[in-house]
Amino acid sequence: MDFAAQRHALVARLRQAQDVGERVAEAMLAVPRHLFVPGVEPEAAYRDEPIVTKLDDGGRPISSSSQPAIMATMLGQLGVEPGHRVLEIGAGTGYNAALLARLVRPGGRVVALDIDADTVEQAREHLAAAGVSGVEVVCRDGAEGYPELAPYDRLIATVGVWDLAPAWLAQLAPGGRLVVPLDLRGVQVSAAMERDGERWVSRSVAPCGFMRMRGSFAGTESVTVVRRDPMVMLVLPEPRESGDVLAALDTVPAEITIRREEAAPAATVTMGLSLWLALHEPRWCAVAGDLGRGPGMAAGLVEPGGIALLAADGALVARGYGAGGARLAAELAGHVRAWDEAGRPEAGTLRVEAYPRGTKAPEEPPGGVVLEKRHTTLVLRFG
Repeated sequence: MDFAAQRHALVARLRQAQDVGERVAEAMLAVPRHLFVPGVEPEAAYRDEPIVTKLDDGGRPISSSSQPAIMATMLGQLGVEPGHRVLEIGAGTGYNAALLARLVRPGGRVVALDIDADTVEQAREHLAAAGVSGVEVVCRDGAEGYPELAPYDRLIATVGVWDLAPAWLAQLAPGGRLVVPLDLRGVQVSAAMERDGERWVSRSVAPCGFMRMRGSFAGTESVTVVRRDPMVMLVLPEPRESGDVLAALDTVPAEITIRREEAAPAATVTMGLSLWLALHEPRWCAVAGDLGRGPGMAAGLVEPGGIALLAADGALVARGYGAGGARLAAELAGHVRAWDEAGRPEAGTLRVEAYPRGTKAPEEPPGGVVLEKRHTTLVLRFG
């Protein structure tokens, strides 16, 4: 197989679908992704898809090679320049570190951290096989950062983070930037943030979805395997009573057609609307897996009496399951209408301000949301 041609085809597809800068495109053309996923068919390595590389004892994914599209987006947000020193949280396969190594040349340096020793060893092997230099892969809880080589010009996390670790902010140089998949009540956005006085302010925000950070900085998200064959998982922003979800999903649903449209875009339903629900509805949930129409992700509401989920299939529909399903479907439809009336805000229109502990955050702004984290207070506004 002509792997160079495969890389060119992948980058061409990405550039047709989104904005990919010249330097990021050149890095993706130069680095052979298939060498970082040796157990995968080479042609699969050049599809625009994530590749799961490790499962936990419960069968849940805990490590992967991220989807190239979001990698290109985040590298663009990061704005790496030659000579930069970059810290990566979540080494994974080592592929993203290899891209970073191309971007910092000449004179730059990359440190990639991962919590699992076997993942670190494999990343080192992959980097060596690809002939990549200038990358140090270290086994460490990413929440600690790596003070030995601080300060860093850029910091990027390739795992979902619930909060901004104090060590990361302390180890960034003046004028530094971090890009992290930030958890906002169970929905992630890739936020590129820079220091603005005592606070940190987003310079750009993009939708994303990553496996969550583990270790001392793990967040509150709860993922429950509802069914194993085919796999169905219930995702909640924090543990709470949800009742017998599997039994509810086995009932005949009550349906409410919210609006008819030509195959409502899945990204709109799962990202923009999910973010709106997460920030405005404490009963928000997501169901990932196969609900009879193939694998996917559905946002909705859940409580012990039932569950309601959104579906896009030529129309946007709220389907309610279980004893309380019809009521939940009606409430879910109401949230969608509120999102419509607000102009259907997306992740890209979100502004994130992070106030570290010890600094004073403003009162909740009109139309905005305040989220209290362990180490920061987040103030979120659309528009």
